Amino acid sequence: MVSLSPPPRSPGCDSTPAAVLPVALGEDLGMRLVLQQPPVPSQVHGTASIPRCSRRRQSVAIAYESGQGDGAEQGISEPQRSRWEPKDWRQQLERIREMRRNRDAPVDEMGVEKCFDSSAPPQVMRYQVLLSLMLSSQTKDQVTSAAMLRLRQHGLTVDSILQMDDVTLGQIIYPVGFWRNKVKYIKQTTAILKQKYGGDIPSTVEELVQLPGVGPKMAHLAMNIAWDSVSGIAVDTHVHRITNRLKWVKKETKYPEETRVALEDWLPRDLWREINWLLVGFGQQTCLPVNPRCNECLNQDICPAAKRR
Repeated sequence: MVSLSPPPRSPGCDSTPAAVLPVALGEDLGMRLVLQQPPVPSQVHGTASIPRCSRRRQSVAIAYESGQGDGAEQGISEPQRSRWEPKDWRQQLERIREMRRNRDAPVDEMGVEKCFDSSAPPQVMRYQVLLSLMLSSQTKDQVTSAAMLRLRQHGLTVDSILQMDDVTLGQIIYPVGFWRNKVKYIKQTTAILKQKYGGDIPSTVEELVQLPGVGPKMAHLAMNIAWDSVSGIAVDTHVHRITNRLKWVKKETKYPEETRVALEDWLPRDLWREINWLLVGFGQQTCLPVNPRCNECLNQDICPAAKRR
């Protein structure tokens, strides 16, 4: 609460005190307003000088209450706010790591990191990573892996894709999800890479998401796999579903990009690279979209969404 009192009147001054600022001003701003007091009359040769009445307005010094406003600018040390963290998240994470210890989920055997030619020149390898990510959208790992194998048998490079007609490309990548759209996106993106990037892929998320058919999840995974750089958390349908079930977000999120922002707000950065691989495999084997296998899950007793039997 703000308390404002008029400044004391100077001796010998007949002027009316300055008007008191309304309390609502201080409350709206979340500040404590302090009126500066007039200076104490000085003594000159033992005789008190007679104060003059100034018509200048009283100056107002603004000081933030503790914990409000920018304390650094006012020279006030502000206590650090405690960052929100989900309940039991470290224990839940360790148990998921234990369940993923065998690395035998589809993502481990046929995920994007297994689809490109690791012996290819770096530029070709990065292009294959990007294409495998584009094919993987709305597609099971087994189907993506098979399509990438067929493409590599035809020589998967920027030039080979540009020389390939759309019908042939469609026949090779079928039956990946939305294969007709992906034929168009692959050809458009490949042409851009050839013209703008010399056949390589962009090295920033901002540039990657400008490519046709490339979304945020693909961009962050491309940065991780192709450029060995952690730019953010890659959130797909598994990560989105599981983190909402575990209440790893402050409030329920509807879209993967919302989930990414919510997770990056509290999850330590050194876990960002691991979390996609960990939760995708967990979602493929245990925390299924429909009929999750809660009776097999080590987190059954501390999962907010667990079906306890």
